[in-house]
Amino acid sequence: MASNYRVEHINFYVIDSNTAYHAILGRPALAKFMAISHYAYLRLKIPSPTRVLALRANLSISYAYEIESLALVEATDHSIHMANVVIDTKTVPANDLEIPTMEPSHASAKSKETKEVGLNLDDPSKTIKIGAHLNPK
Repeated sequence: MASNYRVEHINFYVIDSNTAYHAILGRPALAKFMAISHYAYLRLKIPSPTRVLALRANLSISYAYEIESLALVEATDHSIHMANVVIDTKTVPANDLEIPTMEPSHASAKSKETKEVGLNLDDPSKTIKIGAHLNPK
């Protein structure tokens, strides 16, 4: 019906973004059309001279776009984190990147003697090697 048509001019910005939304209308635009949005039902209601116009969205398509948007945000977050890691690795001093050649100072590492102890009396093949000079305490 021609009586339901209405033209209003709205200034808005266009951005290059991969999101689930085709348009994001702010409060001034919604107020200009006297529109009421309901996000849970994905409806936009606009009064007309004869009745209230209800614009509906497809819930399954909207959900699929939302999942895609979340995956994109997560991938972007990982990408930013990895870029920060690369930047941080370039600031590490060269002497911190060297692998130490010293032997560990553990008491068990100093003792090279070991003895083999049986784990099971019924099966003599099940054994374990332990340090020969362990402190009994």
